This record gives sequence, structure tokens and C-alpha cells, in this order.
Amino acid sequence: MDTEHDWTDLIRRAHDGFGDRLRAVTDWSAPTPDVEWDVRELVAHVIEEQQWVPLLLAGHTAETGQPLLRGLDDDLVAEWGRYSREALEAWRDADPERPVVLSTDRVPAREYLREQLSDVVIHGWDLSRAIGADERIDDDLVRATWTVFEPQRDTLEASGLFASPVPVGEDAPLQVRLLALTGRDAR
Repeated sequence: MDTEHDWTDLIRRAHDGFGDRLRAVTDWSAPTPDVEWDVRELVAHVIEEQQWVPLLLAGHTAETGQPLLRGLDDDLVAEWGRYSREALEAWRDADPERPVVLSTDRVPAREYLREQLSDVVIHGWDLSRAIGADERIDDDLVRATWTVFEPQRDTLEASGLFASPVPVGEDAPLQVRLLALTGRDAR
């Protein structure tokens, strides 16, 4: 069990940072470092992930939860507010050991929380890069996300979820190494 990080506080901080960046968006069709998505598609992805949090934590599966989802409205800032709030409430009330059925695995809620934190942190940086905002990630969020991704170093690219790692020196700042591990060049 990881006692080094307060993951519930960290997810709230990651959500706050993503929301701050989201409110600064002026060009929804701007490209992002995640080359398959423009800003609108990136933001929609992160919001859709938050839609699932309360459902999965309540014991739904992809099959039973899918009919409960609704499409996103055009106002993605408002949608983020709604689904971020609902996800954070679900995390606050979650039993960290309760099993959660993900699309490819069954994990304790605490592992799902770590994955979700990492998704919001990395895509928050993507959004910053896309809109020309400050790209610094809170040091605690970087360290926590590193503990999720570094042990998966050899399987990240093979998962198809990330581009090939970007070569950087071991003496590079941890944020640069974290982003490089997920196929992003922060330089």
C-alpha cells in the first residue's frame, strides 16, 4: 500500500489544474501533443473518463455502465465542471480496496485512482502545450505519476496508448523524464 501519497488530494489537485487550463482554451481545434486529437477531442476524452468514475466505483462494468452515459454537450467547460465534481465525490467516498472492473482488468479502486490521476496529469500537460499555457506540473503530481508509469516503462509503448519514449538523460528533471516516458518531448 502506498502511504507516500494522498491520492485523493492529488486527484483533486490534478482536476483543479486541468480545469484552470480548460478555462483558458480559445482555439478548440488546436493540435495537441497527442497527435490523434485536437483540443476538443483531448478534452472530451478526459471528461468521458470522468463520466465512468462514479459508475465503475459503484460496481458497474463497461456493459452495465454504457447505457447510463450521455453524450457531452458542446460546452466542455461546463461538462468538465459537472463530471469532475461527480468523479471527485466518488473518489472521496470510495473504498480503496473495492474491486473495480475495467475494460481489460479487475483492480482495487486505489489502482484505478492512480491510473486516472496519471491520465489527467499527462493530458493536462498536453492541454497546456496545445494552448501555449504554463507547462509546469506540480512536483507532487509529477512524483506520484512517475510511480505509476516508471514501473511500466517496458510495456507503455507496447500498450498502444503511448508513443515511443523520447530519449532524455537520467539527469533531466523528473517532469521531463516522465513526459519522455509517455512519448512527449517537453524540451
